Amino acid sequence: MKGLLIRWLTVTCAIAIAAYLLDGIHVSGFMAAFWAAAILGVLNAFFRPIALILTLPINILSLGFFTFVINAAMLKMASSLIPGFDVHGFWTAIFGSLIVSTVSFGINVFISEKGEVDTIELHHRGGNRWE
Repeated sequence: MKGLLIRWLTVTCAIAIAAYLLDGIHVSGFMAAFWAAAILGVLNAFFRPIALILTLPINILSLGFFTFVINAAMLKMASSLIPGFDVHGFWTAIFGSLIVSTVSFGINVFISEKGEVDTIELHHRGGNRWE
């Protein structure tokens, strides 16, 4: 449960960073970003897999770059549901989804399922063997 809250807060911070970096994304306050992160998580859990399956042929032809369009659509849908969180324009949504994805991935890589900073220790066992 603690890990879920930490990840939720990292997406909230990522949305705030995207709003700071891009002129077309506006967040009225912390609570708007907080609820936008929650709605974005719900949309990504339920609608993103369906959208990925429906657009699989174009996604394969574009070598996966169409996923950015799907992420942008999820960000625009979240902005239409949350008052105080606005995304204006297609390209702003594309760049905003790229920033949100990159920042949240960069932070969540280090967070375990327990909500703690996690590291992996490797020991060299000779040759090309690491354990």
